[in-house]
Amino acid sequence: MNFSSDNVVEVAPEIMDALIKANEGTAPSYGSDMITARVEEKLKDIFNCDLRAFPMGTGTACNALALSVMVPPFGAVLCHQEAHINTDECGATEMYSGGAKLIGLEGKNGKLTSEILAPHVIGRRGVHSVQPSAISITQANEFGVIYTPSEIREISELAKSANLYLHMDGARFSNAIASLGCTPADITWKAGIDILSLGATKNGAMAAEVLVCFNPSLVKEIAFRRMRAGQLFSKMRFISAQLEAYFSNDLWLKNARHANSMAARMARGLQAIPEVKLLFPTDANEIFVCLPPAMIAGLRQAGFHFYDWPGFEEGAIRLVMAYNTKLEDVEKFITILSSLKVAA
Repeated sequence: MNFSSDNVVEVAPEIMDALIKANEGTAPSYGSDMITARVEEKLKDIFNCDLRAFPMGTGTACNALALSVMVPPFGAVLCHQEAHINTDECGATEMYSGGAKLIGLEGKNGKLTSEILAPHVIGRRGVHSVQPSAISITQANEFGVIYTPSEIREISELAKSANLYLHMDGARFSNAIASLGCTPADITWKAGIDILSLGATKNGAMAAEVLVCFNPSLVKEIAFRRMRAGQLFSKMRFISAQLEAYFSNDLWLKNARHANSMAARMARGLQAIPEVKLLFPTDANEIFVCLPPAMIAGLRQAGFHFYDWPGFEEGAIRLVMAYNTKLEDVEKFITILSSLKVAA
């Protein structure tokens, strides 16, 4: 009954089986193996375009490396103030890029818009200020809210008009696709995304992310920066085996649909309880909600795990559903919470 994060659950059986199979025999090192090659071809099919794929071990490295090829040391990345790159990656983008600045902007429901970004896309003081070089958006974002294809296109049009690159942090990209029902191409290269950091770890992998580059002008530098950053694994087949299983038989979408459906069920149950306040739309697999302190204490006493989420109203918590969240645990959470409301 752990709703703390989609990072806390076990590896999906299909992915664990793929790792065991990949452990047989020998294979060329540093990404020259056939599994890694097949992953790139699979991604070309999924996104229906030519691209380059660079498997990595962590989402932080994937984001930081992606942005490092877009932004010079005197550059700036425009992002939401709650973006993971700005609040949870310990200055990785600044380090990997040689000192670029992150400029966090406010936006309703954790989203940026072209109107919010427009005043910031041009450096206003010449050599005296950092020069905006890229925009980064998160899909699904840090509050579990999703950008529509048209919203991304609007941001892209602004970025291109100012000669800025556009990056997407897709740690929960699968949940966004499952919710929108669109093609992966619709919210990436067709909408103007240059690089996607595509996550698998939060959706059933052990440790596997992949930088998907749609802009051919950035490819060469990514390869060198990945090596320099220690993300070119000698036994890359074990990262790629996870990704191959993840993208086979639509496992990535099946897992995401389940997590999203559990979140939707949880949200419906929470909305029926008067003392409960949902803070954001439940578009994907995360729910942010405010509860009276006594209800929070009662849930924890009943054995539920979740994170407090300071910075909002008192009693704000985050609930995250995973690819294997059990419906009975969701129902139990709702039932116990309902029983606590009189005493709260």
